[in-house]
Amino acid sequence: MSKPLVLDADGTFLRTDMLLEAFWGGLGRDPFATLKALRYLGDRARLKAELARIAQIRVDLLPVNEGVVRLARAAQAEGREVILASASDEMQVKPLAAFHGLSDRVFASDGVTNLKSKAKADALTGAFGDAGFDYAGNSQDDLAVWEHANHAIVVGKVDGAPADAMHLASGYHWRGLWKAIRPHQWVKNVLLLLPIIAAHEFNLAHLWLTLCGIVAFSAAASSIYIINDLLDLEADRLHPTKCRRPFAAGTASITSGMGAFVGLAAIALGVGALLGGAFFGVVSLYMITSLAYSLKLKRMRWVDVATLAALYTIRVVAGAAAGGVDTSVYMLIFIFPVFVALGCVKRLTELTLATTDDRLPGRGYGRLDRGDLLNVAGLGVFGALLIFFLYTVSDQGRELYPDTWLMWLAMIPMAFWLIRMVVLGYIGKQDYDPIVFALKDKLGLGVLMITLSLMFWAAGLWAQWFGG
Repeated sequence: MSKPLVLDADGTFLRTDMLLEAFWGGLGRDPFATLKALRYLGDRARLKAELARIAQIRVDLLPVNEGVVRLARAAQAEGREVILASASDEMQVKPLAAFHGLSDRVFASDGVTNLKSKAKADALTGAFGDAGFDYAGNSQDDLAVWEHANHAIVVGKVDGAPADAMHLASGYHWRGLWKAIRPHQWVKNVLLLLPIIAAHEFNLAHLWLTLCGIVAFSAAASSIYIINDLLDLEADRLHPTKCRRPFAAGTASITSGMGAFVGLAAIALGVGALLGGAFFGVVSLYMITSLAYSLKLKRMRWVDVATLAALYTIRVVAGAAAGGVDTSVYMLIFIFPVFVALGCVKRLTELTLATTDDRLPGRGYGRLDRGDLLNVAGLGVFGALLIFFLYTVSDQGRELYPDTWLMWLAMIPMAFWLIRMVVLGYIGKQDYDPIVFALKDKLGLGVLMITLSLMFWAAGLWAQWFGG
């Protein structure tokens, strides 16, 4: 009789880890129960059983290693039994094996025994005898199993693996983690420059401090993007485009993401502390609010739009704190409805591009909400323009921008830009992130430059700079 092919699940058959999938899935669904389960950290088998019960991850969505799957199918074609042997809990391993048509005989942790390393080796040799099976694994813990296997298949790189082993790629790559950090999103943090522009503080000292603030906010934002993706694994896998995100697709490991989060958060808070207590407080508030958004607020209808607007507004406050300039209350009141409108644009785009009337995965909106979102976006545009007008006739506005009529003229391209953004979102011609879209949109950028030029003219800056 041919010897069975035994496959480790986490990191071998799967390009993910079911324990960590359950942990992050549990944090998204029931954070208090998940954190309570961590009291079993010293009892790994019990911890895995508790998390598997809380999260109940969908095994049909988990990314697989295609090289290992091909190996398994070839073995099945030869009439060999293909078995999963995993340290993950049996509540996860049995459905995984059933979904992929593997043997209904599985080896897994059961709430009492943590089937890892020597425990797994003992279970397999007890069932098949010494050298009675081929085994595929991916970590140092599998060395104990390979000692008793007939043939070793190594996924990824494992120091000390048998010299005659077959090697398969893990599917993980540093480019996946780099993509998960989303460096293209750092352009959003140009919002930190708004306070020194509005205050007309165009000097290297203020610019340098603000650029340091941008570095801190970029690290902070990337750390939260990672957390958001880890909490949204299932929702992302159900999304037509977000399914390609690295952790959802399995091109970056969850453990590498957790490590990157710690490093990026340390950079954000470290640079924040160097820039002073005010900026440290703002960047801390941003990270806490972003974390609350990822855990709960983004699933709450309308609350998520308000929170998105608040997070963008916090960036403007951070720019003032980093650069050491005063920011106008009018500016903050103006910025908030602008970002309420853009938050609605973000949801409008997602709903317009959705293929069903169901609520968006992990969100509180369905296609039937498009009309309400359009109305709120319109109110945001109207509110922003009204506040801008009131600023132009205020004492502070007249002092900084003496030629008031030019400020009124600037409202025309400003209104065009805002209305165009809303319309593009409503008809699905936007990016999933309106700020990123805006910074790549040539026509929109041209309109914004016209607006800014008129404001500089109203402030007398062109004459001051060029002697006109």
